[in-house]
Amino acid sequence: MPTHATTPTIQQIERQIQSYHMDVDAQAVLVAARLVAAGGQISQAAEIHFSRFGLSTGRYRLLADLEDHEGELLPSQLAEHLGVTRATVTGLIDNLERDGLVSRRMSAEDGRQRSVVLTESGTTKLREMANEHYERLEAMVRLLSIEERSVFLDLLDRVTQGISALTDD
Repeated sequence: MPTHATTPTIQQIERQIQSYHMDVDAQAVLVAARLVAAGGQISQAAEIHFSRFGLSTGRYRLLADLEDHEGELLPSQLAEHLGVTRATVTGLIDNLERDGLVSRRMSAEDGRQRSVVLTESGTTKLREMANEHYERLEAMVRLLSIEERSVFLDLLDRVTQGISALTDD
């Protein structure tokens, strides 16, 4: 489904802005609304994608983060890297441990804490899914030229700097 089908048109936004007597840029609001809608669609598609491998987006991100950090991190580090709460990370770890993809052990850095370790099965899972995973990611942006991808990355960086406008008090 195209993103624009789930967001208002520029005319609708202009009518709303006028009826509320606001001084905001209708095109900026349209871009933001379409970006939010696209984000939702990408999130849904990612869950479908990762379910092919018996994972969720969060479970995959946790495994990939462990792999990127030599296979071992503290839960607090995982939470920080993934931008989620410790409770969320605990749930992800519990599920991944149940499936044998991670294990817990006393931390080599701090013996008072338990670290999360990527198991051989977890490493194998990542290796086995890599080809299809990366091919599908590449296909998702295949319609963009190399130059457009570079511009898009720059634009994404700038837009993500403004995300706090939705969350700040």
